[in-house]
Amino acid sequence: MANPNRKKIIRDGLLDDNPVIYQVIGICSALAVTNLMLNSFIMGVALMFVTGLSSFTISAIREYTPAHIRMMVQVLIISVYVILVDIFLKAFMPEMSKALGPYVGLIITNCIIMGRAEAFAISNKPVDSLLDGMAAGLGYTMVLLAISFIREILGFGSIFGFQIMPESWTAWTLMIMPPGAFFILSLFMWYANAKKISKEEAKK
Repeated sequence: MANPNRKKIIRDGLLDDNPVIYQVIGICSALAVTNLMLNSFIMGVALMFVTGLSSFTISAIREYTPAHIRMMVQVLIISVYVILVDIFLKAFMPEMSKALGPYVGLIITNCIIMGRAEAFAISNKPVDSLLDGMAAGLGYTMVLLAISFIREILGFGSIFGFQIMPESWTAWTLMIMPPGAFFILSLFMWYANAKKISKEEAKK
């Protein structure tokens, strides 16, 4: 039977404490790569890989890491995993690597990864830290896919590159541009936070 605490870890990352919706972190890439669902999916999987394994590694060596160089060690670990992702994309998915451009390298500076390392991995067991990092990454991916679903349909008339709208469809140019992501993300955040506040008031 699964540990109830681990269920909470997963639920927090996906829903109750989603890093993009509630913590408002990691939104730069959410605005930049969500014009196509495939881009969002690959970016989300990459971040989930880096966040999960970084948290696992940081947790595994936390007792041996001197406090005064803790942050440098964390950045070094994160950088190694990001480099692995970058090499993989360039070797096996060169077109996707070009499409994502510098945003893969910028995963190193994504606040979600360092946030989970500092908030969870440095004080919890490796497996729990792995779950926490993966859940946060998956929560991030879900938001990216939700935004890109709307943007790709309205901007290109397609889903994952497959055309679903008729040829007469008039594309929404705004949805192709970063401001389109900003408006959609703002609506998601407004709805989710309003619903959360409503639930909290109902409990009182």
